[in-house]
Amino acid sequence: MRPIEALLLLANLLTFVALVVPWLRALGLAGYLAGAAALVAAAQVLLEGYRWQMVPAYALTAALLLAWGLARPAPSGPPVPRAVAYAAAALGALALVLAVALPAILPVFVFPRPSGPHAIGTLTYHWVDEGREDVFTADPDDRRELVVQVWYPAVDDPSAPRAPYMQDAGALTTWIAWLLHVRVPGFLSGEFTSVTTNAVAGAPAARAGGGFPVVVFVEGLSAFRQMNTYQVEELVSHGYVVVGIDQPHVAASVALPDGRRVVGLPKDEIWPLVAPSLGPVEDPPTLHGRALAGGIVPYLAQDVEFALDRVAALDVSDPLLAGRLDLGHVGVIGISMGGVVAPEACRLDPRFRACLLMEAPVPADVVADGLDRPALLLISDAESMRRAGWSPEDIAQHQGTMRALFEGVRGGGYWVQVRGTYHLNLTDAPLLLGVPLRALGLLGPIDVGEAHDIVKAYTVAFFDRHLKGLPAPLLDRPSPYPEVAFESRGPRGVDGTVSLP
Repeated sequence: MRPIEALLLLANLLTFVALVVPWLRALGLAGYLAGAAALVAAAQVLLEGYRWQMVPAYALTAALLLAWGLARPAPSGPPVPRAVAYAAAALGALALVLAVALPAILPVFVFPRPSGPHAIGTLTYHWVDEGREDVFTADPDDRRELVVQVWYPAVDDPSAPRAPYMQDAGALTTWIAWLLHVRVPGFLSGEFTSVTTNAVAGAPAARAGGGFPVVVFVEGLSAFRQMNTYQVEELVSHGYVVVGIDQPHVAASVALPDGRRVVGLPKDEIWPLVAPSLGPVEDPPTLHGRALAGGIVPYLAQDVEFALDRVAALDVSDPLLAGRLDLGHVGVIGISMGGVVAPEACRLDPRFRACLLMEAPVPADVVADGLDRPALLLISDAESMRRAGWSPEDIAQHQGTMRALFEGVRGGGYWVQVRGTYHLNLTDAPLLLGVPLRALGLLGPIDVGEAHDIVKAYTVAFFDRHLKGLPAPLLDRPSPYPEVAFESRGPRGVDGTVSLP
């Protein structure tokens, strides 16, 4: 809840008390308080901005001002019947509860300040791969397009306005609708576009000897490139450039510069296209008449490789980023569907020197071949997945393939199993809609901040060791987090530190 919003609610509470408590009403304070509440309401709209959750508070302010006017002693006339006074007080109390509850349940969320020394800048690009057709469309002349956001260490300017979480909230409301299986009202879009991050759009990039290592972030199915901003900002603050990719037809909704909007395919349409990468299928899928014997995952991995090609071009010619990128030290993060695509990209492209996967089934060819580069696999425990409503088949697939990759990785591996997390705990979702998601049973029992702290700590430690060559004590000892079961394996399967659950 924002400061002036809280002040308005307090002013309404004091006005209500001054009206219903007889000896306070006799002091004549209610009029002053009602007037003060009206001024605070106007200041809140002007300075913090209107949002629909505050409508009951605005209405209550007006109602209390009106009630004060009606309750003033008249020179003559009958007193207000006691039953009417009690009914008015009860309605006022109910309105007060509603005015407090809505902004408390759906607050304007705030991203925690990252712990690293660097400020954060951000830029967004639209890139077209002219050499590759978009297999998701029926027109063979359509080229593959991506919207890519780059976060980078920046020169600090405390007075600079912070970048919005999402300039186009259509992707977020589409994602929420997909999660909750409900139609999201349009007025919610404005709610999310008012949220700011710790980044500054177009900020001057910080300097580093040799440039900053690069990490590519691959989003989940029906999600969006900013879905793990808490994790991205932490990494950037520690001296990394992070590249988030929106993949049209996989992302919830992608707004293109010419006004087109590409809405993602439903899960029941895209998952059969993924299936061949996860194991043998009887009938290879087709898409617009094109046979996809290997499924869609290798094609999506090409998006990741293409994005890295274009990032390399930024290091040569971009006005802000040229000379700031260390393209000899590149990693990738994938979550959910992105966790299927990322290891495939890591397997195919030797430029990726470290691969971090978050709760996703691993492609069969990656499991079979193993990775010759370091991999960190982060997942919840099977019991938490069962409580979250996962099917036994999905639990076995996720746990089994991720564990198999960990045991077969040749470049060194880390197993981070976080008890008490549900899938959404690993994303920004608890910050966006924590109260309703928890009420619906979509968040695990783990504390929201604790889950995010775990993800951030292991993310920074992993890339510090394998992209920067820095010490990472967190990866050398039993986990300090009681919720985490941690294991490590050295290169070529040599056992490393193992912590007990």
